[in-house]
Amino acid sequence: MPEYEIRPASHIDAGILHGAFREAFADYLIGPFTLGLDQWPQFLERHTIELTQSRVAMRRGDVIAFALVAPRPRIAAWRLATMGAIRSARGSGAAPALLDDFIERARAAQVEWVELECFAQNERALRLYTSRGFEAISPLYGYVREGRAPVDAAVSTADVDMIDLGDAFGFIDAVDFRLCNLPLQVTPASLRAVEGTLHAMRCGDAVIVYVETGPEALTIQSLVDADPAQADAKALIAALIEDHPRHRIVVPQLQRPDVGGEALEKMGFVRQPLHQVLMRKALTPSPP
Repeated sequence: MPEYEIRPASHIDAGILHGAFREAFADYLIGPFTLGLDQWPQFLERHTIELTQSRVAMRRGDVIAFALVAPRPRIAAWRLATMGAIRSARGSGAAPALLDDFIERARAAQVEWVELECFAQNERALRLYTSRGFEAISPLYGYVREGRAPVDAAVSTADVDMIDLGDAFGFIDAVDFRLCNLPLQVTPASLRAVEGTLHAMRCGDAVIVYVETGPEALTIQSLVDADPAQADAKALIAALIEDHPRHRIVVPQLQRPDVGGEALEKMGFVRQPLHQVLMRKALTPSPP
């Protein structure tokens, strides 16, 4: 018998769950989790986590591991938003048990597939996910462009227009529904919880959503081009640089190369070595 029991995360005090999360990610690959308890609700909202669908492993009254779940009803999927175990519980089997529980509950809910993102350099986590049948769908890269870098003047921005966020969100949702290939964080379900004022531009088959994060800094929160040639994405990037020539522009490690990442590289953005992998496991329905 295991020394832990699995319970719904919704039954756990927010401070206790937040504390376990911070402990589990104190030695994380990209640095420790530093968000305070006051920012915890915003973190859950940003990742569209439903605590009623999430689970924790408890041992002697303490949370030793957790699997936080974000259902994606638009595309009939469940996303494992994050999973971790405190250091003293690693190797206990709690994390694999939570992963198995996540998969089986999704199957029972008639979900078509489950998905997650994992850093490609996190070999231990990748071994666990692949052992459960998850397969890599696409790399997810991050990019950076330093301010005052040269601009490709040959790219026309004549057809680029500022658009309403609602129109941008509708476009992204339509692409996500049609292709079923975008990480949740670049879709409206997550973008609505981004801090700051979002702005959006469109050119033909591409949309870009960004937010200024400082006097000379901004983050591209979503770049989606439905055309494999990505010419419209290049125009959007050129327009963004024209409007903010001195800004350092960052793209988080959530950008698929085939829906905008290739355009970023052609426009002088530098791909970052630390990147994620979008992984997916198809499910068969539970028998009646």
